[in-house]
Amino acid sequence: MNEVTRVNRLTRRAALAILLGSPLAAFGCVSPTSPPAAPSGGQAFTPSYSLFQSAVEPVLERQGCDAGGDCHGGGPRGAFELSPAGAKDPAFDFQQVSLQVNPVTPDSSRILTKPLALDAGGVPHQVKVFASTSDTDYVAIRSWILAGVNR
Repeated sequence: MNEVTRVNRLTRRAALAILLGSPLAAFGCVSPTSPPAAPSGGQAFTPSYSLFQSAVEPVLERQGCDAGGDCHGGGPRGAFELSPAGAKDPAFDFQQVSLQVNPVTPDSSRILTKPLALDAGGVPHQVKVFASTSDTDYVAIRSWILAGVNR
């Protein structure tokens, strides 16, 4: 192969590389200047710990909702675990109760529906502490949930 043919081939290859490489460099290899926006559409739940301590933890204590007996001790009966009566840990209870909240449809949160009477819209649970949705303890927990959803 003569020198002119070799130079022509190299020139064509270089031109092809530039032609094909430019779009890739322009679109595929550039770092974003800021992270992409997070997906939207859901409800965020940002619960207030201080409101939990003042409004919800007293309800749990008053109603006997703790790890005593075989209630809310975790293990095989369920995933809703609370601290024992003799060693209350509000921070632990806060985390566990927060997991029982449905921010998309707050009124269907397990922390509200499990202890609610069936004829008032509750779901099966061995203990029914709220006869209706107007029960003051039910209202206290629901208010805490709504405050966290609307933040």
